[in-house]
Amino acid sequence: MSWSWRLGRIAGIDIKVHWTFLIILLWVAVSYLIAGESVAAALYGVGMVLAIFACVVLHELGHALMARHYGIPTRDITLLPIGGVAQLARIPEKPKEEMMVAIAGPAVNVVIAIVLACAIGIMSGFTQLVPRQLIGSSSLLILMWLNLFLVVFNLLPAFPMDGGRVFRAWLAMKMDYVKATNIAAWTGEAMAILFGIAGLFFNPLLVLIALFVFLGAESERQSVHVKHMVQGLTVRDAMLTDYETLSPQQTLNEAVDLLLAGDQHDFPVLQDGQWMGLLQRSDLIRGLKDHGKDSLVEVVMMEDCDRISPTQPLEKILSRMRSSRCQTFPVMEEDQLIGLISAENIGELIMVRSALEEQAGPPTKDPEKLVHVA
Repeated sequence: MSWSWRLGRIAGIDIKVHWTFLIILLWVAVSYLIAGESVAAALYGVGMVLAIFACVVLHELGHALMARHYGIPTRDITLLPIGGVAQLARIPEKPKEEMMVAIAGPAVNVVIAIVLACAIGIMSGFTQLVPRQLIGSSSLLILMWLNLFLVVFNLLPAFPMDGGRVFRAWLAMKMDYVKATNIAAWTGEAMAILFGIAGLFFNPLLVLIALFVFLGAESERQSVHVKHMVQGLTVRDAMLTDYETLSPQQTLNEAVDLLLAGDQHDFPVLQDGQWMGLLQRSDLIRGLKDHGKDSLVEVVMMEDCDRISPTQPLEKILSRMRSSRCQTFPVMEEDQLIGLISAENIGELIMVRSALEEQAGPPTKDPEKLVHVA
């Protein structure tokens, strides 16, 4: 995730913090000071926020380590103002595994709450575990109840919370994975609407939570839909095979002519039929600003785009596209360029398959029977 700083490494997993997390710390400190509290009180408030987010990191580590148990690595854990995000390399494919990975996070918070409860009971007596009010209570007691709140909130059956994934995994044991996702997403969206209505009457914060839940549910539905539509397909099924090329010695003005003459945005650069690089539309526009129209293509072209095999699964290519600066990848076979692949090509194929599925039921997985987008 961009604009994040690495704090350290735990169990071989990078722990990062997004710069927006600092806004929370600043807001807490300023709130204390505006209320007339001392600097020491403001520092206490910031310390409590850091303690809460330390629990969030442990929560995400629970997900990450359980995923590792099933052979799924975690790229990193990033702290955001809304919580933590563990970047798993992929979602577990088996419902039971997804359920275990989802439950592992809240389970960590339960363990933290139990440890804190034992500590409070030993120091102050177990009768202190249920105070009349949390405000003014000890830091350990507040932290214990906040961990229990995290458990309850995260287990709500709504994406993107853990409970949504547990619910989806349970449904997927009984029905098709896509159908299970749709039901779980609809449930999450219904809960979001209820949160939003409640927020209008009680607490505006619920409106923000409602928006977060609604968008998370829709995002999960779209993600699973895309994965379903490209399942069993390779790059060859979606690649562009009719395209214009440039040579390194051509000018940016000639590239502009090609850009304006058709709907192709990115152009492979070839020298005697050999791949040299890629001229993306964004680099072309930037090159015109920096060097002028008479500058050569080789000055602004990209030379380090990943080369893709036509037999690679589309699902893996989508994942690579999200983390690459290249918007279009060259498709190579025996060092020869045979096509181009971009998110737009894949999107067109998904739209075609979706239309065919609606018209005639589940799509065929036989590439020969697919409408080829070129």
